[in-house]
Amino acid sequence: MTGYERLFRLDGRRAVVIGAGSGIGRESALALAAHGARVVCADRDLESAGETAGACAGRAIRLDVLDPAAVRAAAAAEPADVLVFTAATNVRKRLLDYSDAEFDRVVGLNLRASFDVVRAFGAGMVARGRGSVIGFASIRASVTEPGQGVYAATKAGLVQLLRTAAAEFGPHGVRVNAIAPGVVETPLTRQIKDDPAWYAAYAAKSALGRWAQARELAGAVVYLAGDAASFVTGSVLYVDGGWTAVDGRFDPPN
Repeated sequence: MTGYERLFRLDGRRAVVIGAGSGIGRESALALAAHGARVVCADRDLESAGETAGACAGRAIRLDVLDPAAVRAAAAAEPADVLVFTAATNVRKRLLDYSDAEFDRVVGLNLRASFDVVRAFGAGMVARGRGSVIGFASIRASVTEPGQGVYAATKAGLVQLLRTAAAEFGPHGVRVNAIAPGVVETPLTRQIKDDPAWYAAYAAKSALGRWAQARELAGAVVYLAGDAASFVTGSVLYVDGGWTAVDGRFDPPN
């Protein structure tokens, strides 16, 4: 294949997917492998990572991103052309109900661990003069609601962290971008899915009138990973069914 036929091919590239054990991370790993990448499936749950690796002829490693030393060791052992990281948590409580421990847990995983991951893997990419970093933010980086304050703050912070990395790594041939999903059926959103009224309200908020499946984020990952996005960096790609484009669901009369 030549020219445009290869835009979405990832042959010869190594991809490390952190959070590959389930949800969006698993689908990202499968999609990257389907387009030719050699995939390392990293997750705190080694068994789940192994299941994903088995489905995409990849390799599984255990990685707890809350351990900075482990993150640095993984980056050194698994030099990546493509890095995808999805690990995140949320405590859905109003600000006045948050405990210090809950705040530290959400910020520690969503922002501090992301900082460690971007620096550890980004350093190797900068040294090699190539690479694509893809982090998962959220629509909550730009729009929020009661009970989402700390999560939203971490996702907004992640966007700015990735934009800064794009500015600093860009001169070395490394691209850094964020994907901002809307509501996606994953283990992280099971609490909402289990409440029929809550689930329906979120479905109605998007222009498409439904939730996303995790596999519907995979195309954005493949796009940002390869040559199709060779001039895309410092961007936030919204994959939200039109959620952030629609200001409420009222349909005015003609």
